[in-house]
Amino acid sequence: MRQDPLSATLHALSDPTRRAILARLAQGDATVTELAEPFEISIPAVSKHLKVLERVGLVEQGREAQFRPRRLRPEPLRDLAGWLETYRRFWDESFDRLDVYLKELQQGEKHGSDDKKG
Repeated sequence: MRQDPLSATLHALSDPTRRAILARLAQGDATVTELAEPFEISIPAVSKHLKVLERVGLVEQGREAQFRPRRLRPEPLRDLAGWLETYRRFWDESFDRLDVYLKELQQGEKHGSDDKKG
C-alpha cells in the first residue's frame, strides 16, 4: 500500500539523522561524504537515509563531473507547512481565548481586593 505524500514526508522527518541532513542541505548542496562527516554512522547508512529523503522528494541528486551532490527540495516541506498552518491557527485562537480569560480573572481579583480595602 502506498502512503499519501504528507504521511511519507512526516515519516521521513521522524528520524533525527534525516532532519540533520536536511538542515545541512538547507545551507547548500553536499556530497554523501560531506553529509556523513558529523555523524558516527557509515557512509552506506547515510546513503540509506538519503534514499528515504529522495523517495519523498525532499532531496534530489545532482551531477557535477564525477560528484553527485545532493540538494534540498523544499516543496514537500511547504505542503507540510500548509497542513500545519490549520493547527497553528487553532492554537493561536486557543491562546487568545486563554489570554482573555486570564485578564478577566485578574480584573476579578483586582476588584475583589478593592472591595476588601473599602
